Amino acid sequence: MKKIALSLTILLGTLSASNATAFDGDVNAGKEKSATCAACHGPDGNAPVNIYPKIAGQHADYIYKQLQEFKLGMTSGGKEGRMDPVMSGMAMPLSDQDMKDLAAYFSSLNMSEGTTPKDVVEVGQQLYKAGDAERGIPACAACHGPRGNGTSLAKFPKVSFQHPEYIKSQLEKFRDGTRNNDLNGMMQDIAKKLTDKDIEVLSKYLGGLH
Repeated sequence: MKKIALSLTILLGTLSASNATAFDGDVNAGKEKSATCAACHGPDGNAPVNIYPKIAGQHADYIYKQLQEFKLGMTSGGKEGRMDPVMSGMAMPLSDQDMKDLAAYFSSLNMSEGTTPKDVVEVGQQLYKAGDAERGIPACAACHGPRGNGTSLAKFPKVSFQHPEYIKSQLEKFRDGTRNNDLNGMMQDIAKKLTDKDIEVLSKYLGGLH
């Protein structure tokens, strides 16, 4: 908990400087460059296959950061960034401007709504909004917001309406350390405290959070 609190303090201290820099991706250019993305993420950024994330309406800064880190994952042989056998290869030929343009385009689209099963609402809401103090689990809403919209400046992603299967896979990867590109390891620290049931409930809860 102390590590997470310290990370947030450092982050907030840099936001004023970050806020002065506008994101300079070009939506129209991004649309022209997005054809190869459609195979997995759909033509409108709403992935038709639930193991791939919806990226429509995701924060441009977050998409840009992930593309940078997918490329870094490949160029560093998995030692840095975020390594994925598909996305790292797709990001390799992208220039910095390509990444910004694609990020701007997909962020301009609307994410399709999802649903939350009734049987996970009570437990999911408790974990998401309040966490579990006894187990040292902070509220997800502290970073991702009460409606799951995240924050652009802090590069905390929008998690509401996301495919539950994708959320589940990412929480599991944070938990086992195969994904480690989170700020100061915050998500890894949290995910290590989550049980399989916690992850299942949260993943389904976020699907319809709004």
